[in-house]
Amino acid sequence: MVLRTEGLVKLFKKFRAVDGVSIEINRGEIVGLLGPNGAGKTTTFYMIVGIEKPYDGKVFFDDL
Repeated sequence: MVLRTEGLVKLFKKFRAVDGVSIEINRGEIVGLLGPNGAGKTTTFYMIVGIEKPYDGKVFFDDL
């Protein structure tokens, strides 16, 4: 497994922008995050790459 998230949560004041996102992406897979405006796609991406810090949950790369 290359990337795994467990229960990512991001709060902006009292607004819960991301609520418990868990994903698993294996080597060779191509994925996309789909959803309407304001669904938390960009915020989830920012937490995965380290731009934003999750309020709760974890991100794992290469099972590290």
